[in-house]
Amino acid sequence: LSAPRLVAAAREELGAGAARRRLPAARALQLAGEVLAVAAGLKPALLYDCGAAGPAELRRYLARLREAGLAPRRLHLLGVESSVLLLHPGLARRRLAAVLCTHPAPFVDVSAGRHCPTLCGPVTAEAIRGHLNALLAHLGAVEATSTGPVSFSEVVPAGWNLCTVVGVLLGYPAAYTFAMEDGAENCLALTPLRVFTVQASCPRIKDGLRVQIYSFSIPESLCVELKEVLDAWCDELKAAFSAQSDFVDLCIASEVVSLPAVAL
Repeated sequence: LSAPRLVAAAREELGAGAARRRLPAARALQLAGEVLAVAAGLKPALLYDCGAAGPAELRRYLARLREAGLAPRRLHLLGVESSVLLLHPGLARRRLAAVLCTHPAPFVDVSAGRHCPTLCGPVTAEAIRGHLNALLAHLGAVEATSTGPVSFSEVVPAGWNLCTVVGVLLGYPAAYTFAMEDGAENCLALTPLRVFTVQASCPRIKDGLRVQIYSFSIPESLCVELKEVLDAWCDELKAAFSAQSDFVDLCIASEVVSLPAVAL
C-alpha cells in the first residue's frame, strides 16, 4: 500500500478548501487504519468524526481506498441524524443480535439524577432492546437488497438514545444511557471510570503505525458485575484478531481515571 495515496484520498475527498491541505498525514493514516479495522472484522462500526463530509464524500473516499488496495470487503454507510457510521454489515448485525441476548443487559444508566451509575432496570432495558431490534430489522432489509462495494441507508431514530445505540454499534461491551429529558447531562463527573484502549500495529499501511481500534469506559464500580460481559468481549476480539492478517501486536490496556466532567 502507498501511504501517500491514502493521505491524498482523505485530503481530496474529505476536506473542503484549505482544509484539504490541513488534514494531518498522521490523522489520514489513522482513519485508513480504522476503516481497515472495520473491514477486517475487528470492530463492527466506525463513527466518522473527521470534518463535515457527508455520505457522498465518504463513498468517494472509500472508493479511493479500494483503488489503493485497502478494504476490499463490502461496507455499509448508515446515516443517523447528523452522523454517519461505517459498518461491517455482517458483524454489525451479529453484534446487535448478541447484545439483544446478553443478560444482564449491558446498558449503564448514567442519568444526571442518579448518585452513581447503575445497570438499567428491566423497563429501560426492554425499551432499548426495542430500538436495537428496529435497527437490526433495518440493516437486514438493507443487506437483502444491497449491491456494490459500498451501500448507504438512513434510519430515523424515533425516541432512540443515540449514545446507547451508537455505543452498541461501535462494539462496546457496555453502552451508556440516560434520561432523555436531562439532555446529555450525566452522573459520571468524578466517578472512577476504567478506560479501555485497544491498539494494534498496521505494517500493511505503514511500518510503525499504531492504530487505535477501541476506546471506551466502564464505571469501575460495575466492572465486577460486568466481568462476564467484558471477558467474553475480550475473547471475541482476540479470536477476530487471530483470524485476520492486516494487524499485528494487539494490545488491550486499561486504567482508572476520574474526570471533572464527562461528555457523552
